[in-house]
Amino acid sequence: MRILVTNDDGIDSVGLHVLARAMRPYGEVVVAAPDREYSGASAAIGALHIMQPEVHRRHIDGLDQVWAVSGPPALCVFLARFGLYGDPFDLVVSGINPGVNVGRSVYHSGTVGAAITARNGGISGIAVSQAVTGFGVEGQGWDDAVRGQRWDDAATVAQAVVEGWIANPTDEPVVINVNVPNLPVAEMRGWRRTGVGQLVPRAVVTAEMEPKEGHLHSFTVKMSYGDPVPLPAHTDGGAIENDEVSITYVGRLDDVPHLGTDEIHGGLTRLVGDSRTLHS
Repeated sequence: MRILVTNDDGIDSVGLHVLARAMRPYGEVVVAAPDREYSGASAAIGALHIMQPEVHRRHIDGLDQVWAVSGPPALCVFLARFGLYGDPFDLVVSGINPGVNVGRSVYHSGTVGAAITARNGGISGIAVSQAVTGFGVEGQGWDDAVRGQRWDDAATVAQAVVEGWIANPTDEPVVINVNVPNLPVAEMRGWRRTGVGQLVPRAVVTAEMEPKEGHLHSFTVKMSYGDPVPLPAHTDGGAIENDEVSITYVGRLDDVPHLGTDEIHGGLTRLVGDSRTLHS
């Protein structure tokens, strides 16, 4: 079993180091993570036609092969399929992200984006995020809040998920989004299979442009943040608010058959024809 561990907070993140060491009982662990902060990068791999990625050896205690990559987490995973870090991988584990990736933050999360990129390459991906105590917004934790992270407890939950997947791997690659309360394992109130909610526990509520002093026609964006809001218990964010572990199997992007409008379909037919008619 070869496991690739990555994250979106960068190679120096404590959460990455704790997670990578927690994966050692399950096989050969290789770390390939961004050389700097890439939170919010989603599944971006960058402009491959103009960029020149670099890969540098780094050191994490207890691990033999560690790489810092000059690109987002999805690129770290993308490059693995070409043998950049050796033999093919059986599993990608991403995290531990300080700040839960629930609700709309799932769409923007580099932690989840790495797991999605793994699935795109035919490998299952498990994304692991943990709530922060205090000020966490849109799936990201501020430095002051991160000082109180219970990394080892989140890693213990991640181990349980990985053990279960290894014992009975899925027939096709999956993305499992795991969100963990920032609590001792003994104080967690169970786990819940959840859907992806629409809201996050704490959100950006306003964004305004303010003139940048000394720079004509240039502005900085000042954001303000709302108070924490209660979320439905059946959603990923609601489970976290109830001190439960949230497990979500994130589906593929696909067509939604029951949606669509006659106006769109009619306009396209008038413009380019209807393939069902043309090819019948």
